[in-house]
Amino acid sequence: MKNKKLFIIIILILIIIAFLGVFQDKIQKIIYPKKYNEIVSIYAEEYNVEENLVFAVIKAESNFKEEAVSHKEAIGLMQLMEETAVDVARKYGIEIDMTKTKEEIANVQNNINIGTKYLQVLLEKYKNTEIAIAAYNAGIGTVDKWIEKGIIKPDGSDIENIPYKETNNYVRKTLRNYKIYQDLYK
Repeated sequence: MKNKKLFIIIILILIIIAFLGVFQDKIQKIIYPKKYNEIVSIYAEEYNVEENLVFAVIKAESNFKEEAVSHKEAIGLMQLMEETAVDVARKYGIEIDMTKTKEEIANVQNNINIGTKYLQVLLEKYKNTEIAIAAYNAGIGTVDKWIEKGIIKPDGSDIENIPYKETNNYVRKTLRNYKIYQDLYK
């Protein structure tokens, strides 16, 4: 009797594993969606930033929650700080109503536009995805100091040396997301 129950349990486990294997891509696409694909595509192309990187940042920052606001007051899908968003919008001619900046930054289209432009600026400045992602999280000034002090190298080869635990984890998480998006949406 015991052997029969064990046999049935093993068979059920094998069926579940086979079932999950068949639907693995579908399950992963639910976990790693491409929500707002049309908007991301427009700005990724305009700013020459890989779409999958934008999705990886959105996934890491807000997990696609439009109304997300962090404990540091970062806003929206791409978790933009108000000061950074306003600065990027002004410098690069992105029109937002400056009388209601928080609402404008929370707007999905504006948030993805400004966030993707900011990613482009960081990628151009650092010429390295890992360092650009670190700067997206910790700020340009902080990352510049780390490079200047030799804490991290400008080529990103020792990115694991990032001294802020939050930023170190963020870079790892975003790079993992990026790889998954690349593999899943070839």
